[in-house]
Amino acid sequence: MVRHLIRQLAHLKNQPTDSPEAWYEQQFGRTPEYSALLGEVAKSPAERMQLLRGYFEPTAEEREEGRKLPTAAHRAIAKLVSGGYVRVIVTTNFDRLLEGALQDVGIQPTVISTADAAVGALPLVHSPCTIIKLNGDYLDSRLKNTGDELMQYDEPLERLLNQIFDEYGLVVCGWSAECDTALRAGLERCTTHRFTTYWAVRGTLGEKAQDLVVLRGAVVVPITGADEFFTEMLEKVAALESFAESDLLSTKVAVARMKKYLADGSQRIRLHDLLTTETERAYAAVNDHRFSMLTSDVPPSEIPARLEAYEASLDTVLNLLVCGAYWAEPEHDALLVRCYARLIRQSRTGWGLHGGRKLQRYPGLLLVYAMGLASVSSGNYRFLGALLFLKVREEEYEEAKPVAAIFHTAAVPAPAHQKQAPVSDRLFRILREPLRAYLPDDTEYDRAFDWFEYLLSLCHCDAQYTRDGLAELKKKNPEYTLEAPVGRFGWKALDEVPKIQTETQLGAGEPFAEKLAAVIKAGFFDSAGRQMDKYADVKAGFDRYLVQLRRQWNLWRLGARN
Repeated sequence: MVRHLIRQLAHLKNQPTDSPEAWYEQQFGRTPEYSALLGEVAKSPAERMQLLRGYFEPTAEEREEGRKLPTAAHRAIAKLVSGGYVRVIVTTNFDRLLEGALQDVGIQPTVISTADAAVGALPLVHSPCTIIKLNGDYLDSRLKNTGDELMQYDEPLERLLNQIFDEYGLVVCGWSAECDTALRAGLERCTTHRFTTYWAVRGTLGEKAQDLVVLRGAVVVPITGADEFFTEMLEKVAALESFAESDLLSTKVAVARMKKYLADGSQRIRLHDLLTTETERAYAAVNDHRFSMLTSDVPPSEIPARLEAYEASLDTVLNLLVCGAYWAEPEHDALLVRCYARLIRQSRTGWGLHGGRKLQRYPGLLLVYAMGLASVSSGNYRFLGALLFLKVREEEYEEAKPVAAIFHTAAVPAPAHQKQAPVSDRLFRILREPLRAYLPDDTEYDRAFDWFEYLLSLCHCDAQYTRDGLAELKKKNPEYTLEAPVGRFGWKALDEVPKIQTETQLGAGEPFAEKLAAVIKAGFFDSAGRQMDKYADVKAGFDRYLVQLRRQWNLWRLGARN
């Protein structure tokens, strides 16, 4: 702008030049300054306003070329405002580039460019963003351009500046401090420096700017340009915000963010970081020294406390995985399953319910029930299949087995231990609250729990036999049985005749056929081709086993009573 003004001045003197600064110094014996130049070219404020419009308003061609539009610096500042990190902007510029960048992110700023506007504006604390244009707006003829005009501000503006310099920290960029006498005076008047001043400078500071740096104890930040400076600032703030989001989140806040990220495909990185961070935190907790199993057995009296400690350590990640299992789309499956696999990695087999090493299965068991119930409640059998048939290796020398064949065995203790540790009943009770948002009705929750456990038992059987293996078993003994762990659905009504009518009991409230169709469609029981023969064989063998088991439990109960 200075060069262009000099060329205009040279043109008025009939002395066109290709070296405007040199020509000016030769003619006037001083370095060219914007304020002095403008006063020489346009004498009145109205003339200056008309002259300046051409510098600020893009033509159609300039707009197409991206000229005279908000820069990367303006857009970065607008995003900082949008994030709540910047509330007040003080500028000596006349243009409306900041206003345009803010409007692009949905913010309508309060703009103060005159003393009257300063008097009538909302208090700074009540505005999402306030722009104070100290020298005016280019469409207002009351612009301050010349040295005389910049000597002093009107009293309302000075009072507002006093408040800002007293109550806010400052980031100074693109200001030389040479011409704006009144603005320098405002900084000099402020004797309180509650927050830090950062002064971004390209090259070296002038004498007046250096004096203000010393006065305010400012931190000088060397930069290559405003675009790079504010863009990098935005990136660093975003990085810190991302770190803060994953740092010690409350469960409710974490789940709210999880839902937001699941619904927005552009948030996949934040979804990954949130889940991974919470998974690693939970992993470290459940592998803490508190759970080290140095003895072969844990006394029965200590089991409840151990289980409670596991549950507390897994609370946040459990709620996140429940949310994920309920709402997951196919693109989310791998991340959720990977997090689950990480959390069960340290589980080990052991001996009996009270074996210390077997207690290490509990996190995997708790999480598979939580995620399984969420999947069942939303009909998300695609994800449930990915979870239950995930193959894991408990020991390095062992063959990898599906989750359904490993962790389910820890849910149901042997009959002699049921009075001491009915784990399935505990899971039913513990998981009620995490699932309440998805299964609000208690009866509905009870039915979903029964259906999930029954399906889990069938999957446990399914994992033990191939289709041909079942056909051979059936050929040898038409009354074959398939053993699997049985949850609370099998023992909660033991006084009834030992006969299980799964279609009636487990299909209440929703036709059993519809549930079965969804399971088959998802590929359970080798049914990718919609064949149901393996399912029918698995179900028949397990139901016969269930009838026998219920008879044994009833006999055991009768003996225990006597």
